[in-house]
Amino acid sequence: MSEVSIREFSDRTADPAVRGFLHVPENANGNGLILTHGAGANAQAPLLRSLADTFTAAGFTVLRCDLPFRQVRSFGPPGPGDAARDRAGLKNAIAALMKTVGAPLLPDFGRSGEDPKGGTDETGNLVAPPFPRFVREGGDSPQKINDQGSIFLAGHSYGGRQASMLCAEEPDIAAGLLLLSYPLHPPRRPEQQRTQHLPDLRMPTLFVHGTRDPFGTIAELERAMKMIPGKTKLLPVEGAGHDLGFKGKARKEELPKLVISEFAKFIGLSS
Repeated sequence: MSEVSIREFSDRTADPAVRGFLHVPENANGNGLILTHGAGANAQAPLLRSLADTFTAAGFTVLRCDLPFRQVRSFGPPGPGDAARDRAGLKNAIAALMKTVGAPLLPDFGRSGEDPKGGTDETGNLVAPPFPRFVREGGDSPQKINDQGSIFLAGHSYGGRQASMLCAEEPDIAAGLLLLSYPLHPPRRPEQQRTQHLPDLRMPTLFVHGTRDPFGTIAELERAMKMIPGKTKLLPVEGAGHDLGFKGKARKEELPKLVISEFAKFIGLSS
């Protein structure tokens, strides 16, 4: 296994700021992964740390980050007005990670006159480069540009929901999506489906879901996935609840390796 460097990460060049931990592999494959947490957790969640270690060992540069609501409050769930700002924080995290891994940019950035390398604003603060438009082949997979890699988004529960909503709003903002324990509905309230944005989700999306998750059964999730026009796949985790086997000191040690193996095959990367 290659050596991995882990350090605290902060980027305050945009609002909301980006805060978390950056995992840098010894032998990078050029791909980056944004990894974020659920409503009751933070970037130090054991599931996130284990997944980040596993993806980094495979060559990914991983940023596991605190969503803006968690940066403001050290505990407690997000409020009703936090979701849009949390998505903005994820968007800023993508820009921050792009500066780190050098993800590919296309010549046309959608806004004329902008410097693709970023720059400074009128106050002298650093400004992140514009976001890339990922080119897709057949609507499913990201096209490689100059042999460079791509940026992927991943999130557990609430973090995954916000990541999926951001990708539905801006279909070219990332090359693929990893949703861990997607919160399809509140426990015992299956009528409150969180599926309104799914018909706009067009990027490759891998779902990882426990068979005992109270936020949605496997059958319910499979029905919801049919609403998504993009390529999808479900990785069920037998016997796991919403925590996917990572609760307290418990660890489902084999899960991260299984996730990266399935994700690499699904996205079309070598594991």
